[in-house]
Amino acid sequence: MRADAIAAERAATAERIASLAAQVAALAEQQALTTHDDEHDPEGVTIGYERAQLQGLLAGARADLDALDRAAARLSAGTYGRCLRCGRPIAPERLDALPAAETCIACAGSRRPGR
Repeated sequence: MRADAIAAERAATAERIASLAAQVAALAEQQALTTHDDEHDPEGVTIGYERAQLQGLLAGARADLDALDRAAARLSAGTYGRCLRCGRPIAPERLDALPAAETCIACAGSRRPGR
């Protein structure tokens, strides 16, 4: 059951990455085809701002995909569902909501050293 949830979440995340990458590429193409000075356009956000926003979303989606890959590796190793900080079980409800969760609620809520 957990493997199915991780696989489904991974597939959805991969689709999100493909969509965001396509949007970044389309924006780059749009920018290459225009000589419009969007930096001084009072009508809306700049292409640079939009590109930065999309690239941030893309980076986040790639990080999510990496987390799901780590979750799949933990599942294969038999350590999935255990907190990486304290070793206690992660609540099933947390894993249902966040299949890539690496920490239990208590550890997720505590501050890490240096933060």
